[in-house]
Amino acid sequence: MLRRGDTGAAVAEVRARLAHLGLCDTSSEAPDVFDGELDRAVRAFQQERGITVDGIVGPHTFRRLEEARWQLGDRVLSYVPGHLMTGDDVAELQRRLIQLGFNAGRADGMFGSETDAALREFQRGVGVTADGTCGPDTFRAFDRLIRTVSGGDADTLRDTMALLDLQTGIADKVVVLDPGDTVDPDLCHALAVRVEGRLAAMGTQVLLTRPAVTGPEVALPDDPARAQFANEVGADIVVSLHVDTAASPLPNGMVTFYYGDPRGGRHSPSGRVLAQRVHEELAARTDLLDCWVHPRTWDLLRLTRMPAVRVELGYLSNEGDRRRLESPEFHEAVAEGLAAALTEFCAPR
Repeated sequence: MLRRGDTGAAVAEVRARLAHLGLCDTSSEAPDVFDGELDRAVRAFQQERGITVDGIVGPHTFRRLEEARWQLGDRVLSYVPGHLMTGDDVAELQRRLIQLGFNAGRADGMFGSETDAALREFQRGVGVTADGTCGPDTFRAFDRLIRTVSGGDADTLRDTMALLDLQTGIADKVVVLDPGDTVDPDLCHALAVRVEGRLAAMGTQVLLTRPAVTGPEVALPDDPARAQFANEVGADIVVSLHVDTAASPLPNGMVTFYYGDPRGGRHSPSGRVLAQRVHEELAARTDLLDCWVHPRTWDLLRLTRMPAVRVELGYLSNEGDRRRLESPEFHEAVAEGLAAALTEFCAPR
């Protein structure tokens, strides 16, 4: 974890990567010092990438810095099961395949099996060896074709079709509930259990990413592991429940996030619809400040292959929010709201 005031070779490496992206100057007299300029550059990078803006270079931010260093053509790309290649170059490859009408999955910068299958199909179509390796011959084929293709949004069309497949009723759906564990794990787990009870009564299979903090079971360690779990069990929907805290007592309110680039462009249309449904139902049943719905690229939202949302249900550092979060009536309202939102989201049209 690197932050303002730290020094060392790791700080110099972060500065070099941000300078490569044009976010800071390489001519610093002390490149290995985490100074104010580097703090601003880190925050700007986090803002651009849709991750938590705190000026701290932890594992998530550093991983995204690593991904940002690659542009399409810098290296040979291929599918490596169990150790997926990630980067901006992978995202650009996915966008090109999607633009040409191939189903590469979501343009999330993760070279998975869908991207591999789409790449092989493209290679067969253009007469390149269909080995799933994106090297010089494939790059040249893209350069020839991409200039002749424009318009359309096949990715959005596929996402819309997937949403229609979900609209067959809430019964028999598989919903993964993720009780956040960053601020008050017991509170988030208690909320998730109430939601689980409501959904189970309607015939929904509910899976939790972790048990109660005091229980003997082992929780999934981080967001990538939780996303992998949701993908492996074939979940239809993922809902992550969180509470927050701040140094100031003033921040308060409820906000819902879905996968998407805050700068515009790529996003999950079905995730946005789910976020809107969830937020509307919760806002109608609680009196928390309505901070609405926003896109983010956090790992749990980015790496899941189904509609996923993250709901922030208030700040424990705010007296009003804390009173609500400690109230059994509030817990019931959250459970009712989420059950209603998921039922409406999956309702036949």
